[in-house]
Amino acid sequence: MKKIILILLLLYLPPVFANQYGLYTPESYTKGFQPQEGERILFIMDFSNSMTEPLEGSTKIDLMLRTMQEILPKINPNTWVGLRIYGHKMGFTPIEACKASSLVAPIDRNNSSDIENALFRTRPKGMTPITYSLKQAIKYDFMGFNGKKHIILMTDGGENCDESPCTFVMNLIKIRRDVTIDVIAFNIQDSEDLEQLECTALVTSGKFYNAQTAAELLNGFNESINGVKNVEAKIILPK
Repeated sequence: MKKIILILLLLYLPPVFANQYGLYTPESYTKGFQPQEGERILFIMDFSNSMTEPLEGSTKIDLMLRTMQEILPKINPNTWVGLRIYGHKMGFTPIEACKASSLVAPIDRNNSSDIENALFRTRPKGMTPITYSLKQAIKYDFMGFNGKKHIILMTDGGENCDESPCTFVMNLIKIRRDVTIDVIAFNIQDSEDLEQLECTALVTSGKFYNAQTAAELLNGFNESINGVKNVEAKIILPK
């Protein structure tokens, strides 16, 4: 796997560095996120059972929800943005569980409240069908749109449905280059899972964030949406 990532870095070094180390002018730092013309953004969020695990005196899912409450009001109302979730259903068989992925807030303008409502009425239950979710998103969620597609994928674990998101995007970029995937890995310890997720981001010229804490999770979302470095923020948990 390390050899694969090294080869990918050599092949795609210019676009990766353009995204991660690009220069930002004063005009880039506007109030609220200003999308590039024609850009569409889709959050793909993890509601697998492992999101119920404890972290920092709370649970991963509650930390994620509080983070989104912080992030969503910052999104400019003119931004086209939507939400897909996965892992929110178990199903009667592993096959069904590995297809538990739903677009719960179609991509639209002024959509932050719909996204927040969808997040808070969903609870973690099932598996982690990352690759299936990416396939569904690219095939259906951006249907009829020919411009730049920006996916922000957040997960607390690697693929566990016998697929590889890294392999999928390696095949995807052979036929299209209009999809960028930023990946936020939340409190993941397994090195192979991290390599797969990092590959998924870098192959598409996206950004990869290894967020081990709630503060780093918030920072990852801020950087992915705004492209602004060194964002300082923290979540205040109820006593």
